[in-house]
Amino acid sequence: MSGTRSFWFVLLTLFLTPALRAADSVVADDKPNLILIMADDLGYETIGANGGTSYRTPVLDKLAASGARFTQCYVQPLCTPTRAQLMTGQYNVRNYIRFGVLDPRAVTFGNLLKQAGYSTCIAGKWQLGRDADLPKKFGFDESCLWQHTRRPPRYANAGLEINGIEKDYTNGEYGPDLVNDYAIDFVTRKQREPFFLYYPMMLTHGPYQPTPDSSAWDPKLMGEKEQQNEKHFGEMVEYMDKLIGKLVERLDSLGLREKTMIVFLGDNGTGRGTRSQMGDRVVVGGKGTTTAAGMHVPLIVNWPGKLSPNVSHALVDSTDFLPTLLDAAGVKPPTDLTLDGHSFLPQLRDGRTSSREWIYSWYSPRQSADKQVREFAFDQHFKLYRTGEFFDLSKDAGERHPLKPESLSGEPAAAAKRLQTALDQYKSARPAELDVAPATDEPSSAKPKKQAGRKSKQK
Repeated sequence: MSGTRSFWFVLLTLFLTPALRAADSVVADDKPNLILIMADDLGYETIGANGGTSYRTPVLDKLAASGARFTQCYVQPLCTPTRAQLMTGQYNVRNYIRFGVLDPRAVTFGNLLKQAGYSTCIAGKWQLGRDADLPKKFGFDESCLWQHTRRPPRYANAGLEINGIEKDYTNGEYGPDLVNDYAIDFVTRKQREPFFLYYPMMLTHGPYQPTPDSSAWDPKLMGEKEQQNEKHFGEMVEYMDKLIGKLVERLDSLGLREKTMIVFLGDNGTGRGTRSQMGDRVVVGGKGTTTAAGMHVPLIVNWPGKLSPNVSHALVDSTDFLPTLLDAAGVKPPTDLTLDGHSFLPQLRDGRTSSREWIYSWYSPRQSADKQVREFAFDQHFKLYRTGEFFDLSKDAGERHPLKPESLSGEPAAAAKRLQTALDQYKSARPAELDVAPATDEPSSAKPKKQAGRKSKQK
């Protein structure tokens, strides 16, 4: 009798196994691949598709022409504040400790997508804490990073940390090439399963140095200061575009483009003082400032067959990327996790109006002894600081002429009231313990926790 049962069990297994595998395949196929690329110190004005005329960006221009291009994407004025918001979907007021550190207890898009069955990888610039285990704590199966456990050169003859192991290159290797190769290898190895690649690029941050495509390229360069010159910024922009092209080409060759949503943005404005052209208009980079020159960045989303080409003027900020990625993956965030961001995927799919009416910012990157904070809210036309300074951005983009509250009437008065309501939502959102944060990185034993706080009531 037992022999008969064994026979039928084997037979049933032979018939069911292909079906089960097919079911697994269907589940995997239903989950799109997700790639989030973030350039370093790259303002809105640098991309040809946005009207920039100083640099050639054919790859990004093509992705924009066949996808969605946003004209009103804003992030924080410096890299770590933006990275903290991007990875957690929360404004800095809730979880920011200080420059160069992400709270080890934070929940990131890496954690949430890994829990949803994604293979995850972060490749590029880290600058979020020196604990070797942090990438895994934040949900990344693999990592190829610059400035993780130390700060070596990032360009010629770079030093990297690959899955937590320090590796130095001394034979003329170019750091961005090494990281890009790792990213390409990751998507190649993971082509048969859903993957999430977070690619915070090292380019185009200073020092402005020659790239391997530059006539002045020196493979013997062994530091960050040699040959620094603003003329090399354009060469770095164009090399960044080229590297993205290599990644897109690999996705094409693997037949993965229609299964892959690519999102590209900058982490803050272009380096301060760097001059770029938009036709006859000169745009001066304002990294670190709370004006548009420090916060306005390119945003391009490309997903063949899923997103129709369009240009959106809706507001997007750096807290919106986590919910958008989860939305694309069909993943719901934990109900007890406070998110300030809003998914812009519905708008991409069917043109629905964005639910974001304003952007809020709590900006205190260094968290120095005086705890100086710049806090403000703005929309496409007006901006209000916690201190009461109010600007009409359509007439004063550089914020040189604050308007007196008693002089406001009509739409400016209504905007000031609306933006004050936005500021009031976050009046008590700062956890008290963050303002007495230790001067060193938190210990590796710190466990992730879901950040508490009030839900945003923004519509």
